[in-house]
Amino acid sequence: MNFSERQRQSLIETVAASLREDIGDGDITAQLIPADKQASGHVITREHATIAGRAWVNEVFRQVDTSVALEWLVGDGESVSPNQVLFRMKGTARSLLTAERAALNWLQTLSGVATSCAGYAERVAHTPVRLLDTRKTLPGLRFAQKYAVTCGGCHNHRSGLWDAFLIKENHISACGSIAAAIAEAHNIAPGKPVEVETENMAELEQALRAGADIIMLDEFSMEDLRAAVAINEGRAKLEASGGINSDTLVPIAETGVDYISIGALTKDVKAVDLSMRLD
Repeated sequence: MNFSERQRQSLIETVAASLREDIGDGDITAQLIPADKQASGHVITREHATIAGRAWVNEVFRQVDTSVALEWLVGDGESVSPNQVLFRMKGTARSLLTAERAALNWLQTLSGVATSCAGYAERVAHTPVRLLDTRKTLPGLRFAQKYAVTCGGCHNHRSGLWDAFLIKENHISACGSIAAAIAEAHNIAPGKPVEVETENMAELEQALRAGADIIMLDEFSMEDLRAAVAINEGRAKLEASGGINSDTLVPIAETGVDYISIGALTKDVKAVDLSMRLD
């Protein structure tokens, strides 16, 4: 995992915050155990899953006690089965128990994202479409969740408001027109991708004429999606968005759009059931 410095700092800070909210002034229950008592343990999954979050688990234990040793038996992006051991640990019993909940919270949450994404990706694997996440992430967990999306075989949309333009209805209204908004975007940051949201075929035509790099087709009917692909003729990348569900996912992918963005990849998280056991 080659994280940028910004991403590495995000990881450290969010893990620290998770430990502060869990440990507070100290783990009083762990104080029941002699400080020098050594222990070993392991973590298993109770269900089928795709794993994500090793770096966050490692950082939890590092911040709690640098002497704890972890041995991972699976990698991020790997599929696992019920009762499979994910990693083993050795250290003082106090440290293992103090770190347990924060470590499992990170691993089960990020693996939940990866598992969901793997399911979506498998359903459209017969098409060239790319499934994208959105900015609908849990507050404070943007980087972590977007990393987990990639572990599940889906892809990241823009990271935030700084790295790409996404011109929506209110931006268009404030700028006066689709063409004016796209022109100003190219003027402000030449070279940055410019995406514009469209709600009908007339707006699609305007976005194409104005030179948008990516055009979001928001809530387009299946018929209009197919027409949009035909009209586009490869001039821009087309992204279907809005109203994506289990019934519409595959038919939309088969229209020939380049991308499908799905907010549920990160906002509808079901944690994977994990368990830590001391040996």
